[in-house]
Amino acid sequence: MTSPRTDRNEPRWHQALDHESADAVQALADDAAEHDGVAPLGEELVLGLRRPGRHLLAGERPPFAGYAGLTEDGTAEVVVAPGSRRSGVGRTLAESVLAAEPNARFWAHGDLPAAQGLAADLGLEQVRELRVLRRELAGVPDAPEPPPGYRVRTFVRGTDEEALLEVNAAAFADHPEQGRLDRAGFEERAQQPWFDPAGIFLVEDGEGGIAAFHWTKVADPPVGEVYVVGVHPKHQGRGLGGLATAVGLQHLRDRGLQTVELYVEGDNTPALATYERAGLTPFAVHAMYARPHGALPQ
Repeated sequence: MTSPRTDRNEPRWHQALDHESADAVQALADDAAEHDGVAPLGEELVLGLRRPGRHLLAGERPPFAGYAGLTEDGTAEVVVAPGSRRSGVGRTLAESVLAAEPNARFWAHGDLPAAQGLAADLGLEQVRELRVLRRELAGVPDAPEPPPGYRVRTFVRGTDEEALLEVNAAAFADHPEQGRLDRAGFEERAQQPWFDPAGIFLVEDGEGGIAAFHWTKVADPPVGEVYVVGVHPKHQGRGLGGLATAVGLQHLRDRGLQTVELYVEGDNTPALATYERAGLTPFAVHAMYARPHGALPQ
């Protein structure tokens, strides 16, 4: 009599990852990024590797064949080790996610052909598009002067956090991720090696309130990032988004960086127009896939 066959890469859910496993998932993601030319996991999920959550590992111990993370709101991301591809690991991970969360929404960073094929096989359709825009920083002009009644200054740590978060919440009230940023999330980012308060620019109105802001990020030189640009709704239509963008681009240029990139929703026409005027052009696309609305699991 033989024992039942078990697959050493069979996915298993974990409520938390120990340090060794979290490090192994990060290494797996780094290997996939080098292989594919695009990072497979978003910032929020990477930060969450060391927090309790829904973590799915393909493999009993490091190095893992694959990983999937599922957030509280049903957003999922999957990565498969380059050496374990074309063996069904990705499909098994995705099916396990759908079994746990039938309405899960999967990010496909770079929207690579393999991800498109897997989505089609699972009956998923694209429900969201995030565009990556880039431009060279050489030739970026100095930022213009603020319009009358406004001034630009840098962020003051320990003083400006709540005001910045208030403007962020108002500016991104309808955004599924950015609008949820709270003080804990801000502080988590403030502990990252790339955080630099001197790279956060605030546009103040005549009463000292924050009307707009530009949070820049330099995590992977020589590429800088337009991390977040937000304008309070009551100050929209006055060119403050363009001003804040220009101030941040000048800052990144003066730091000696070569390229700048940013992420913007594919249906955010006003923001796309602002960034086009700033000389940014399409570089890559991230797509989100989900079951069609009302579709039942097979």
